Amino acid sequence: MREKYIVVDLFSGGGGYARGFEESGFKVIAAIDNYPPAAKTYKANFPHAAMIVEDIKDVTYRDIVDVTGYNRGDINVVIASPPCEPFTSANPNRMKNPIDRLYSDPIGNLFLHAIRLIGEFEPEVFVIENVPGILEEPIKKAIRYELKRIGYDKVYFNILKAEDYGSPSERVRVFISNIKLSPPKNPGPTVEDSIKDLPEPGSPYPPNHEYPEEVPRRHKRRVAKLKWGESLIYFQGADNSKHPNYIKLHPMRRAPTIMGSTRLIHPYEPRLLTVREQARLMGFPDYHIFLGGRDSQYNMVGEAVPPPLAKAIADYIVQMIRKRIEGAQTVPRSRSL
Repeated sequence: MREKYIVVDLFSGGGGYARGFEESGFKVIAAIDNYPPAAKTYKANFPHAAMIVEDIKDVTYRDIVDVTGYNRGDINVVIASPPCEPFTSANPNRMKNPIDRLYSDPIGNLFLHAIRLIGEFEPEVFVIENVPGILEEPIKKAIRYELKRIGYDKVYFNILKAEDYGSPSERVRVFISNIKLSPPKNPGPTVEDSIKDLPEPGSPYPPNHEYPEEVPRRHKRRVAKLKWGESLIYFQGADNSKHPNYIKLHPMRRAPTIMGSTRLIHPYEPRLLTVREQARLMGFPDYHIFLGGRDSQYNMVGEAVPPPLAKAIADYIVQMIRKRIEGAQTVPRSRSL
């Protein structure tokens, strides 16, 4: 039986998805992302992976073969996290017509390039992560159609909560795959359990634990008066939805959903969390470093797939692959494992 299973990572970001898969025993051989801070961060954490810093529209299967030496049949899993901005309710400027978010929005259209590359790779398993907004029926139907066109007749829209799989923060995401994902649950720890052993900001270790930016002077008094779980501000999303920011964390609960723009307030100190503290609340290990400017680091943390959730998915996929191998079954890619 193969010692390690092979993964290609599309829209790799800072490597949260890959971190979970590698901790499960997979080997990531290649990643694609055209955001320079993310590419540098990824390469620093996964030096063995070929990092392709290109617009995914210009990348083909042959490019991966050329830089890795791995061929189509060598790749077990393709993971992908296309940009969610066209689909999320947090974006007040998303297109009104749901189907336009996939086919007309140039950023939403990147989702189709993820599907294109999956068709070129022909992996045993693919898993595409995105926000629940992808479940609106016109979009969902279109995704099924596009995946069927490349040979995957069975498609599952798996709704998973990160906090059910070891993450210290809440996060509901959809994982589109050709197998039904049912990993065993493992509830995540609280905020206090996740960050209480960290030293004061500015300590030599762990990395990314420098003192954060100051709370704006006009907000300092209000921050001091906030109760646990309260927010300093709200911003307008799509369809008149409201989304909190500058949230004072409740130490005995899990953190709320962390996004790239999210800034969280320490439960016991009148200051913002450091990048490392927010990374802890996403389930990143301390040895996973983030490069680039401070805002880029926060963005990479908040836009990641939480590593504990990624590992739970990866562990489950390993079981499915091993069952197939042990059963000596030949599974066409148009079928689920």
